[in-house]
Amino acid sequence: MGAAALIMAAGEGTRMKSGLPKVAHEILGVPMVRLVVDLARHAGCDPVVVVTGHRAEQVEELIPDVRSVRQERQLGTGHAVMSAASEFADFEGSLLVLSGDTPLLRPDTIAGLIALRESSGAALTLLTARLPDPANYGRILRDRDGGVEAIVEHKDLADDQHDIDEVNTGTYCFDAAVLFAHLDRLSTENAQGEYYLTDMVEIFNREGMLVTAMLAEEPFETLGVNSRVQLAEATKVLQQRTNHELMLSGVTMPAPELVWVGPDVIVERDVVLLPMTFLYGATTIAEGATVGPNSRVVDSVVGPSASIESSTVLGAKIGAGAKVGPVAFIRPGTVLEADAKAGHCVEIKSSTVGEGSKVPHLSYIGDATIGAGVNVGAGTITCNYDGTDKHATVIGDGAFIGSDTMLVAPVEIGPGAITGAGSVIAHDVPEGALAVERGEQRHIEGWAESRRAKRGGSKG
Repeated sequence: MGAAALIMAAGEGTRMKSGLPKVAHEILGVPMVRLVVDLARHAGCDPVVVVTGHRAEQVEELIPDVRSVRQERQLGTGHAVMSAASEFADFEGSLLVLSGDTPLLRPDTIAGLIALRESSGAALTLLTARLPDPANYGRILRDRDGGVEAIVEHKDLADDQHDIDEVNTGTYCFDAAVLFAHLDRLSTENAQGEYYLTDMVEIFNREGMLVTAMLAEEPFETLGVNSRVQLAEATKVLQQRTNHELMLSGVTMPAPELVWVGPDVIVERDVVLLPMTFLYGATTIAEGATVGPNSRVVDSVVGPSASIESSTVLGAKIGAGAKVGPVAFIRPGTVLEADAKAGHCVEIKSSTVGEGSKVPHLSYIGDATIGAGVNVGAGTITCNYDGTDKHATVIGDGAFIGSDTMLVAPVEIGPGAITGAGSVIAHDVPEGALAVERGEQRHIEGWAESRRAKRGGSKG
């Protein structure tokens, strides 16, 4: 028997105080709704359908690989399921209903919920949690035998029900066929005037169908995000969980509370992650590399034994043994080959720096191809933009670029060629040649003394 997932992501999230839809807010560099979609897939759910509503286009752009259904009017969780009913017309099996603002659930928990429903034959299995402060959560009402009797929303609680600490987490596993056969029994007779999916508990009980519950082992994984405060709390939980697993796998973090690693990042053993390091997106850090302190790496590959110090690397490939920083900016499309270096205050964009080549200080390299064994002197700039178009610079193997050289693209420096410091190179330089472009230095004798005299003498 298979399992499918329906993710509810239509709400506005007014408590976020944001122009963004609530589920678009990021945790460790990933939108919440994306985290929930990936969770469902990791738990083996297929298909996965997302119900969108408020600013639907923005949400759908974050999950282009997922089928979305619009809930044009937000009339409650039950109505959200009604909006997607046609997507599961021919589906038989377990239907997992998740909230797009509950990003901390683990695949093992979801798989356990599905397994419990299927083994018990229940019409519905709920995921519940016991919280020290259950305020604002719907409560689980149990009968004398411990069975699930009903779910009461917080706004509908009676005076003697506020002390119940077992809460509804908003995560459900239904027998899909049974759910859709009974969905029309829902009504809007409640404080909110909405269709509550939670009312299915009472409906199934009246029909004599089994309703079961699974208590979450880790209550924090069930937490929803409804405010910026809760967003920060959820980030901390996922950060701690991720870093704990990484350290157990052989990654060194002297201060794990000061390291943030996204869920899609791969970090191999014997990597050292120093404080204030951020690794996001489709990033891989290979064995023996060191990243940090004060570094951000996004959608990049960092090779074995490479190092990145106090720098930003975006969409780049850093080769084995290569060195970046401190305070370098490596932009998308850049490749540093093995043992290459991009040093202090260097910016590189859409360029390849060959094996063993060095750009050590205070330089900008854009749209360039640099061969192996090249030294680029401090203050060198590739003048790649003419105001309309970008142009390429090519530097051959073994070339030496003198400090403060302006390379006016398009231009090619031949293998083994040298440019004199302070030169503006606007024409190709042949292999092995020296290129110097400077005005002749002149000396005007006595000029400094004459200038001081005109000003009334020197001032200390």
